[in-house]
Amino acid sequence: MTTPPAAGTPAPLFGAADIRRLAADVDIRPTKTLGQNFVIDGNTIRRIVAAAHLGPNETVLEVGPGLGSLTLGLLDAAERVVAVEIDPVLARKLPDTVARWRPDRAAALDVLLEDALRVTELPHPPTALVANLPYNVAVPVVLNLLERFPSLRHGLVMVQDEVADRLAAPPGSKTYGVPSVKAAWYSSMTKAGGVGMNVFWPAPKIASGLVRFTRREPPATSATREQVFAVIDAAFAQRRKTLRAALAGWAGSPVLAEQALRDAGVDPTARGEVLDITAFARIAEARREAPASPAAPRPVG
Repeated sequence: MTTPPAAGTPAPLFGAADIRRLAADVDIRPTKTLGQNFVIDGNTIRRIVAAAHLGPNETVLEVGPGLGSLTLGLLDAAERVVAVEIDPVLARKLPDTVARWRPDRAAALDVLLEDALRVTELPHPPTALVANLPYNVAVPVVLNLLERFPSLRHGLVMVQDEVADRLAAPPGSKTYGVPSVKAAWYSSMTKAGGVGMNVFWPAPKIASGLVRFTRREPPATSATREQVFAVIDAAFAQRRKTLRAALAGWAGSPVLAEQALRDAGVDPTARGEVLDITAFARIAEARREAPASPAAPRPVG
């Protein structure tokens, strides 16, 4: 097993033997339920940290730190790391691991035993999100954190390669869908490369991808985020249908859907996959209330 660094030497990152030893120390094996695949390659960690473009004064939010592979790399690059971990065993182990491997940086780590889908408060406002996200919750985690923590200005997440393509997809592409549009409400997202399967333990059956994002202001609109997202959900619920048909339930009728689309400057025969986030915001603004049904006559006598 690699030993912690002596003073004045470059700080090492974990290899496969280190990760397996740390896992054995706490008698844990990665679970598919929690989407645990631990990075066992130091060069991959260096690549992720470099691609995240972190400044030395930043507070980084890491979701699912696991045994600390990425955590060490982030502590080497940023001022502070706030790690959100759902597994209580791993959450308890991480501070001890950092104290051993980065004793001079131990005070710069906060560990929260939380579900990233439910976390509402953090001890320090994060400026960046850098994480190896569980495949099964990656999109809702990213959207939830961008909504709850406006201090997040940029970040880099590692997700299933197919999800990376969807998050970064532009309108009109084959992979453009609900994740693409909702992510665009908060930020611009671009794919920053792929990651092979052999850098993880256990090795997943599918490749991973890196997605870089930079926050931007939502479209200027009088509609709320919830109203815009409702249009997005309806538009993609039945991808093969025209917007006039797909939005009929949302608007109250096909006629009202067509009126809203025309008022928004959108072709009613188009499909959702060709619209950008600003078009969905215009549609949400243009929704008209369905006319009230006439009251039933009151019985006489």
